[in-house]
Amino acid sequence: MSGSAVARTPSSGLAETLASLMPDLRGRLLADQPLADLAWFRVGGPAEVLFSPQDEDDLGYFLGRLPADIPLYPIGLGSNLLVRDGGMPGVVIRLGKAFAGIEPMDESRIKVGAAAADKRLAGAALEAGIGGFAFYHGIPGAIGGALRMNAGAHGTETRERVVEVYGVDRSGAKRIFSNAEMGYAYRFSAAPADVIFTGALMRGEPRDPAAIRQEMDAVAEHRETKQPIKARTGGSTFKNPPGHSAWKLIDAAGMRGFSIGGAQVSEMHCNFLINVGGATGADIEALGEEVRRRVRETSGVELEWEIKRIGLTT
Repeated sequence: MSGSAVARTPSSGLAETLASLMPDLRGRLLADQPLADLAWFRVGGPAEVLFSPQDEDDLGYFLGRLPADIPLYPIGLGSNLLVRDGGMPGVVIRLGKAFAGIEPMDESRIKVGAAAADKRLAGAALEAGIGGFAFYHGIPGAIGGALRMNAGAHGTETRERVVEVYGVDRSGAKRIFSNAEMGYAYRFSAAPADVIFTGALMRGEPRDPAAIRQEMDAVAEHRETKQPIKARTGGSTFKNPPGHSAWKLIDAAGMRGFSIGGAQVSEMHCNFLINVGGATGADIEALGEEVRRRVRETSGVELEWEIKRIGLTT
């Protein structure tokens, strides 16, 4: 069935159609599921279908039987995600607890599932006395997203820790990528877009837990005092252009505190957009585009979105 068109009728719906194609599926396949509850901005329309696989084999079974014309998008903790108001056609995949394990392998290596929170990885590395992961303590996402976009903070990036990455491709085949094969650059990886990451083997170095704890405390203090962590936000909105800080360009363009509808540029940190109440996905995206326009006018620099924008406009 893989690659064939799917005949759908209003009475059956995509979820029922897929269930009929996949009689041995063990994970949850849910129709018309709200995504606003799963994204930190708390905006956006529903997923036509939300699938949560039971394990890696179940994910492979699903992907191997998913027709090629059905759109597919994986989401993690929703911290770096803007869901548009029209929702997501096709299938949204969200990995659950089976993909959230963390296991120290030796004094420097640790295996982690894609659904594990970045902050949990930092804590597990601390307990194991493995240094080099404290920067994750301040990144409010999951490891799958960190692997895909080479997440980084405080001078360290994911690519510096990756040994190999595990995933399942659209054909249902399990894949392993070396660090070099991930093709990492600033907030970017060249890994195939159709691969759903399931985990990674990562490497740090043996370190005194007390020193690691100091690092983590410094990361936490920076985040709590410099970023609007209690607001409904999507984290850093724009990538830092070469030779520039995005927040400085935004501030210089006079956009600190600027708002459209229920969306506002944070007063605390200009590279954060926040939902101050009642914002729509359209409000937030329009605000981001206005920020980009003003920065282009005042500095000549083109800001690039770091937040992932998905779905349809209404």
